[in-house]
Amino acid sequence: MSTERREKLRVSISEECIECGLCQKACRFLRKYGTPKEFVTKLADLEMEELAFSCSLCGLCQAVCPKKIDTSALMLVLRKEAVAEGQGRFGEHCVIRRYESKGVSPLFTWYTLPEGCDTVFFPGCALPGSRPQSTRRLFTLLADKIPHLGMVLDCCTKPSHDLGDFTRFSTYFDEVVDYLTFRGIEKVIVACPNCYKVFKRYGKGVAVTTVWEYLEKIPADQAVATATVTIHDPCVMRDEVVIQDQVRHIINQCNCTVEEMPHSRKKTVCCGEGGSVGWIDPELAETWGTIRKQEAEDQKVITYCAGCANLLQGKKINASHLLDLYFEPHITLSGRERVSRAPFTYWNRLRLKRYLQKNLPGQDSRKRPILEKRSIGATYKKISLFLSLGVLAIILRFTGIASLDPAGLRDIVQHYPILAPFIYLLLYAIAPSLFVPGIPLAILAGMLFGPFWGTILALSGATIGATMAFLLGRYIGRDWVARRLSGPNWKKLEEGVAEKGWKMVALTRLIPVFPFNLLNYGFGLTGIPFWHFVLPTFVFMLPGCLAFVVFSSSFLDIPSGNVTKEFYIGSGLLVTLLLLPLLYRRIRRKVNSCHVEL
Repeated sequence: MSTERREKLRVSISEECIECGLCQKACRFLRKYGTPKEFVTKLADLEMEELAFSCSLCGLCQAVCPKKIDTSALMLVLRKEAVAEGQGRFGEHCVIRRYESKGVSPLFTWYTLPEGCDTVFFPGCALPGSRPQSTRRLFTLLADKIPHLGMVLDCCTKPSHDLGDFTRFSTYFDEVVDYLTFRGIEKVIVACPNCYKVFKRYGKGVAVTTVWEYLEKIPADQAVATATVTIHDPCVMRDEVVIQDQVRHIINQCNCTVEEMPHSRKKTVCCGEGGSVGWIDPELAETWGTIRKQEAEDQKVITYCAGCANLLQGKKINASHLLDLYFEPHITLSGRERVSRAPFTYWNRLRLKRYLQKNLPGQDSRKRPILEKRSIGATYKKISLFLSLGVLAIILRFTGIASLDPAGLRDIVQHYPILAPFIYLLLYAIAPSLFVPGIPLAILAGMLFGPFWGTILALSGATIGATMAFLLGRYIGRDWVARRLSGPNWKKLEEGVAEKGWKMVALTRLIPVFPFNLLNYGFGLTGIPFWHFVLPTFVFMLPGCLAFVVFSSSFLDIPSGNVTKEFYIGSGLLVTLLLLPLLYRRIRRKVNSCHVEL
């Protein structure tokens, strides 16, 4: 079915596109890959994996097109086909997939439907996590206006939808709708624009509206002196004129004047989070946020999507959620609103669930059942982990090592000046190939061998271990590694190596934002010469090893109250090391912003 849909869209785009260039001027994705007509003409020659998941699916192309051609619809079909063919599951998406999995798990979900309930409030995932107090206050306001209002803490699984995993999306979202309709729920009130879009399109007869329809009729209790703000309309709301007007009316009721940005309402731009592009092509995703930052300048930005608000704030944009302005206008306009970040967002969601369980009993209450069986591989990993920890505990117990403090371990090391370093090097040499984190081993080196010999041993062990993984990836497990390192980011690694050679190795070792153990295997798949990998690995891992080893070498003296110079030196080195990724990202953003044209 998706193949027929793709072909229909391809023919339609090919026949209707007049190549006026308006979409390319507006869309960074089409500017990179060509007009829609050019794009579909060379569709068979393009690498679908990277291309399909680099579109933000925001629909701006259709908004500016005189023929209303929707290229994003074709991109979603291509994603769906890629997933169906087993090619669309990238390791880069693991974070957003885990986030969604938590959202639909029994731990975080809760349904409470009072007797006579026909309407529920569905706040989504981001709002309860980042603004739990506002979520509770909002529910209280709605409950005063709507008798027997219920509440549902759950996820609409739009991430799976946008990643093309329609099987998972349908499994989870249909279960929500079926449960609600079976219990007589006729209307869902949402606070999240993405939830609104999902319920509107796939709700199977369940009416959906937003909280703004109700807040428009409930003036805010607090008033502020006249202020001027601007609005970021979420891209999924570009066609919802009524909701756009409601939002602006609420802002005016807060005594604020709206000054529109060039890209607003129907022609709004994505914040950079749409389509999960940031995981696959972060530079392309960054351009959207740069546009918004340039247009907003220093103005206060109000948006009605918690995800957009959080992401724009991360880009140093003075952005707030509309509920922040509605409930606490003075604090919000001064930039002092209370917004939680991960991992505290998960704690907030659990607390909100607990609050509902205690204070809002319902005739029908439940947590979401488990709909998917855990994979054998995931279960096997957990069993292996627990067995390994059990064996380690037994060894430590019967050898007497568990009763020793770190100082006692250092005494043992001094009694075996040759054997102890050899065992340490052997452990560190094996660790990277088994994906064991290297930082704990570096810290152990500082505690047992001191700053000088600890640095030498940690650096040598890390280099040997990286080299072993490199050789395994190149000569022995090439096919196994290739299956796990597929995706556009690993293609960029190969291109970076081809262009920069050993400098690419140096960068990835110096800036600790790249997965060390995976990179060892990944470099083995590239054409980089052996010594061009080993020597930069040794040289440019030195700052990281030095920081952790010197810092940890002072641990044994701290309990006695003796703070040594190694502690201060190590702390300084560690802070510098942690600031390097921030500096790297800032430089990259600055370079990218120089290439963005409004």
